[in-house]
Amino acid sequence: MIMTHKRRSWIVIVILSLLSMGTFAQPVVSQDEEKPKFPRWVSDKGYWVVESNINSPGDHIIRFYNTDNILVYKETLAGVKLNPEKTKVKMKLKKILESSVVAWEKKKQSSEELALVKSVL
Repeated sequence: MIMTHKRRSWIVIVILSLLSMGTFAQPVVSQDEEKPKFPRWVSDKGYWVVESNINSPGDHIIRFYNTDNILVYKETLAGVKLNPEKTKVKMKLKKILESSVVAWEKKKQSSEELALVKSVL
């Protein structure tokens, strides 16, 4: 079976069209989509851990860590019912975390400066 020149060129055009559509059909990723979406209560300065006991639901230990997994602050709550699943509680914990990390960094910086002064003297 002999293909005519017209039919052969038509097949080539269809194949090239399909191939070009496949390359242009790739999804376009914008800059907003490149960043992972985190909830509002997630801080970029660190994280917190709430430790509770089912036998004493009013007692909690909350530990705040920086991004280097260093404990920067620890709070013990007694007689307080805390629901860490609520957004309002998470936002308050985020606020405490960020202020604790800033205070810890200032304290660390001042102690390093004091150590530098002691080493010079």
